[in-house]
This record gives sequence, structure tokens and C-alpha cells, in this order.
Amino acid sequence: MSSDNSDTGGQPRQRLAATEGLDDRILDLLAWVLDTETRARIYVYLRTNAPATSEEIAEGTGLYPSTVRESLAALHQEGIVLREKRSAAGAGNNPYEYETIAPSELVADIVDDVQAELNTVFELDAVLGDDGRERHGDGPVSISVSDDD
Repeated sequence: MSSDNSDTGGQPRQRLAATEGLDDRILDLLAWVLDTETRARIYVYLRTNAPATSEEIAEGTGLYPSTVRESLAALHQEGIVLREKRSAAGAGNNPYEYETIAPSELVADIVDDVQAELNTVFELDAVLGDDGRERHGDGPVSISVSDDD
């Protein structure tokens, strides 16, 4: 991990329970898929602690509560996290509880884009000029995603 802290609301990065034991490469890949390390940390936390409120997520990840709320709003709008009001026996403020979509659903959303980009690289010679090779139609790369759960 780098020492850059711009993605965590100014808070120094540190390994917290949400990402402890998680290979940095997986966290980096999730950050690429989800656009930021903050969103990746929230996703990982929710995969192991759902349902959770924004306050619980902030405490569990070490992120600022405002950063968590802002990220959750964006992730919810994109359909990556789901939310429901926490039910309570009495009257009062019932906060939202969040959970994530499955990793297979997360990956399925980007597979077509990744496949198209990989096929562009494979077909680079044909795109740049006639290299005497036969075109492969859609390309040699075909990615499928299945949920074996």
C-alpha cells in the first residue's frame, strides 16, 4: 500500500480488521473495480459484517463517517450495495443497514468492458494495418462469470 491518504478522507491508511489478512493485490484489484480504495474497504467490510450501518462501517474500517456515508450513497446508487431501514421495537431513528451484491455480480458488470479491451489488444496488428492474419470476429478472449455458490 502506498502512503497516499487522499482516498481515506485524510486519515492515514492502516490495516484494519476489515482488510486484515487480505492480500494487497486483491484490495488493489477491488479498488480498480470499484474506483477507489475507500469503496473497496467498505465492500470488503460489508462482505464479512453485513448488515451494518454507516457508523458500524466507519468504526470497522477506520474511515471517517462522512467519507463512509458519501461512498455508501454512490455505491447504493450504482447498485453495488443494498440498504434497508433497521427495524426497531420502539419509536426513534432507524438507520439504514447496508449489504453488498455478490462478487460474481460485481464482476459481471465489468466483464464486457474488460473483454472488449483485451480483444482490442489481441487484434492490435489488424487494427493498425493488414498483417496478413485472419480476423477473429469478436476476438480470441471470451470471459464468462459463474457463481458456484
